[in-house]
Amino acid sequence: MNHLEKIANKIFEVNRVTFSDDELLVEGTEHNRALYLTVKCENSVVTQTLVDNGPSVNICPLSTLSKLKIEDERIHMNNICVRAFDGGGKDSIGDIVLELTIGPVEFTMEFQVLDIVVSYNLQLGRPWIHAAKAIPSILH
Repeated sequence: MNHLEKIANKIFEVNRVTFSDDELLVEGTEHNRALYLTVKCENSVVTQTLVDNGPSVNICPLSTLSKLKIEDERIHMNNICVRAFDGGGKDSIGDIVLELTIGPVEFTMEFQVLDIVVSYNLQLGRPWIHAAKAIPSILH
């Protein structure tokens, strides 16, 4: 191993994040729970924020905007149809830019607003995951 490889290995060792089996949920590797976060959005706390690496958009249900008391005028109308994993589609009401705080980090993110009934309040898809440079892990 040459000098540069040794330096690179030391950098990777310092910046490595690891998990151990004792950090697993009670169900261990058998659980199938989704990854939810609690975030701050527009000065309100939003629970049940789903992190999902499948969608190529961030999604905000219309009901969440209503709960946050965000005016409909902030929604920019568009002609986007959001496709679900089953191939079905739902026309977007429009898009909206929301300010999020997740941990110590602030994000300005665009969401597609959909009039849908879902189990989450916000869905963070690949746009947020890439902006955060995150690797979501539902195992831990």
